[in-house]
Amino acid sequence: MEKTIIILQARTASRRLPGKVLKSLQGIPILSHSIERLKNVQQNVDLIVATSDLPQDDPVEDLARKDGVYCFRGSESDVLDRFYKTSVQFEASFIIRATGDNPLVDPIEAKRVLLEINSGKWDYVCGFSNVNGSTLPFGVGVEAFNFRTLKFIWQHGKKSQYREHINDYIFDNRGKFKIRNLPCLSHNNWHDLSLTVDTPEDFRFLQRIGLGIKKSLIECTTTDIIEWWKKERND
Repeated sequence: MEKTIIILQARTASRRLPGKVLKSLQGIPILSHSIERLKNVQQNVDLIVATSDLPQDDPVEDLARKDGVYCFRGSESDVLDRFYKTSVQFEASFIIRATGDNPLVDPIEAKRVLLEINSGKWDYVCGFSNVNGSTLPFGVGVEAFNFRTLKFIWQHGKKSQYREHINDYIFDNRGKFKIRNLPCLSHNNWHDLSLTVDTPEDFRFLQRIGLGIKKSLIECTTTDIIEWWKKERND
């Protein structure tokens, strides 16, 4: 039986915002926001937090366990190897990739990606690319690949950039893969709205959203966030 898993990569090391995945947003760690939202994708899909084997990432494992999800620990710098070995351990046929610095990841979009990759028609499905002039806000989409593709990248992607950014090999070798870029449902281009947390400024922006939107960010939809942002820009 073919199995799909979600791998949520997270670590505390960050040059611009150290420990960002553990920072509190509305009283809840950023990583917990990602975990709780991704739990809504599909009940029979295992969610695994993949972090490093360094002692500094012990709190990431502790948080994953507390939130009721699996944790895999591997290389801190070789993210591709971490993903491959997680997928081998959990005997995955399809892998959805999400990152712990995206606390507003969209479970509805993740479901769309899951359906496309599970169809077996594609090697790689991207849920955040610019298609027909429309794109999601940065930080809400996910991507997916089948295990065969992940293994191929793991075997052939030897450059350091491929080990750190596992989709770069696919983008640099498009002719080798069957790629599906999902069109954005909204028919609008939201590329200038970033909801990821990479810098202190990003974190302060999400704090503003958390204060202004008057509801739990875990329960907010992408539409909720966009409507808040449009109002903020017009005020």
